[in-house]
Amino acid sequence: MSSSELTKVPLNSAGDAVHLRPGLPRHFHLLWDEDLDEMREIFEAIRDRRAEVVADWYQLYALHFGDARILSEGEFSRIFEPALLRNKNDLLAKDMDRYAEDVRSLGELLAERGVPLQEIIASLQLFEQAAQRVFPDESLSVDMFVKFDSLSHIRIILLVDAYFRALTAATGTRIKELEREAARLPHDERSRFHGIVGASPPMRQLYKRIEAAGKTRGTVLVVGESGTGKELVARALHEAGPKNGGSFIAFNCAAIPKDLIESELFGYRRGAFSGANTEYPGLFRAAESGTLFLDEITEMGAETQVKLLRAIQERAVRPLGSTHEIPVDVRLIASTNRDPEEAVRSHVLREDLYYRFQVSVLHVPPLRNRLEDVPLLVEYFIALFNDRLGRNIVTTGIDRQALSAMSQHRWPGNVRELANAIESAMTFGTEPLIRLEDLPRSISRIESSRPPQPAPPYGPGTFAEVERNLILRALEACEWNKVHTAAMLKISRKKLYAKINKYQLEQPDGRSEEDD
Repeated sequence: MSSSELTKVPLNSAGDAVHLRPGLPRHFHLLWDEDLDEMREIFEAIRDRRAEVVADWYQLYALHFGDARILSEGEFSRIFEPALLRNKNDLLAKDMDRYAEDVRSLGELLAERGVPLQEIIASLQLFEQAAQRVFPDESLSVDMFVKFDSLSHIRIILLVDAYFRALTAATGTRIKELEREAARLPHDERSRFHGIVGASPPMRQLYKRIEAAGKTRGTVLVVGESGTGKELVARALHEAGPKNGGSFIAFNCAAIPKDLIESELFGYRRGAFSGANTEYPGLFRAAESGTLFLDEITEMGAETQVKLLRAIQERAVRPLGSTHEIPVDVRLIASTNRDPEEAVRSHVLREDLYYRFQVSVLHVPPLRNRLEDVPLLVEYFIALFNDRLGRNIVTTGIDRQALSAMSQHRWPGNVRELANAIESAMTFGTEPLIRLEDLPRSISRIESSRPPQPAPPYGPGTFAEVERNLILRALEACEWNKVHTAAMLKISRKKLYAKINKYQLEQPDGRSEEDD
């Protein structure tokens, strides 16, 4: 420990000075060896009851993320039970070097598995809830909670550091492979581009526009329906750009309460608000020299949009609770599934912010406008889910009837709906190829006995009619599973229920959504 650290007087949770014996190691400026000694009983309880902790943790994880979660229950247990055993043994031995190495290995594993960083950080908070259930009753003091929270911050620091290192290394390797692949193909013969699949004229035109926009560091707005692959386009822009070695950070504005978006983007100082027990740099600074992608920007509040515009213009951010701005070098990409001009008229997108993005707008075509790409996408997703599900279906393993039905479907959920259909068919199908009957009824056209519904009281071609048809098709594609439908449409379940009531939609057996 340095002499400068020894001169600092640490405070307890009440703000009183704490007398510490000289020579005790301090870890990450947050915990001392004697803190680890005091938490020994907690570490032993978590280690010895780790199966119970992980089971409770997974239930919280599944409840919080629903069908959007990346990890299955079995995979969750296989990853975190051994990690808890190693980590708690490290802490009991007060071997923080080995603890740091083990936590970083976990971060690399989660990055390789493709778990989003937001999901990892939120899951760590859920772990604290699960772990506290096995704490010995006498250990549940305020001071002990503060120390356990400090350990949580250390874990987040280590995980995030390892996550970005692994992601940067993997991205660098992938970019080099993509560059070699792109160099061998003329523009008009590409069927893939930086992870995007499609050989139709609209997609090849999109590839050209991505290449052109990627050469600059200006802001870009990606416009497209839900499920079209807007984040893939943003990643391609990052990888085609001059600073593709930097981090790519994606942030879904629709997934976070509006009043929390500002602190997530710009960060905050310690004490800026209740619960701000440490400094948080924010996503702008985390994406330094890289790209920050703001998905569904119209879900951001007007005040935050004003501060975002200032950050773009000044190339600086001001964390909450700070009195000065911090320069940032970040490439900003935003997306929306709305018509941006309509979003401006309805006041969900500020006009001045839209003008800033209007210089470079990329439109991602819906799948119904490029149905010739369906066979390529089917091959791609069969290969993907072979690896993920442990199947061994050849990439052309789909019968003619099934492929014909998929090529005629209108795909209201776009590429995401197609991916879900292939995953479902490969999960529940038992044959060595995908058959027509393995597909969802809305695609296979195996109709239910639902009687025809009366026409809605809206004129043809109106926004209401288009919206009603979109929601109905999405419900049918998901077999009226509300959780899946809301995820496909990227809206909350509450909003989906409101739309079902508004348009008087009924399930095939005549039940209303309140019967679910």
